[in-house]
Amino acid sequence: MTVYFTKDHEWVRVEGDTGTIGISEYAQGQLGDVVFVELPEIGRTVAPGDELAVVESVKAASEVYAPVSGEVVEANEALNDDPSLVNSGAEGEGWFARVRLSDTAELEALMDEAAYKDYVASLA
Repeated sequence: MTVYFTKDHEWVRVEGDTGTIGISEYAQGQLGDVVFVELPEIGRTVAPGDELAVVESVKAASEVYAPVSGEVVEANEALNDDPSLVNSGAEGEGWFARVRLSDTAELEALMDEAAYKDYVASLA
């Protein structure tokens, strides 16, 4: 199981041919308390950079972009009832969607955890 990150602060955890997608702890910290999440439809096909979901916080609304291409096979319905899961576990229980990966070569364009930590440190 490997986790990759984008410069827009999304992550994708790859297990087999499935990627679980969410936003990083850093992104959640920038947003503040999440109050609403709009999840993608099951069966929708996304490409890197496509809007996957929308997250609204007390500060702002923000799009969540797909870091990889594939078909949405699951949405985290728990967020409909409790969007604060993103606050308490942005890189865990607060995931947004799972996609069946259509091109694993796309992962090479993403950062691993160490590179992402360096990237975030450079933003300070």
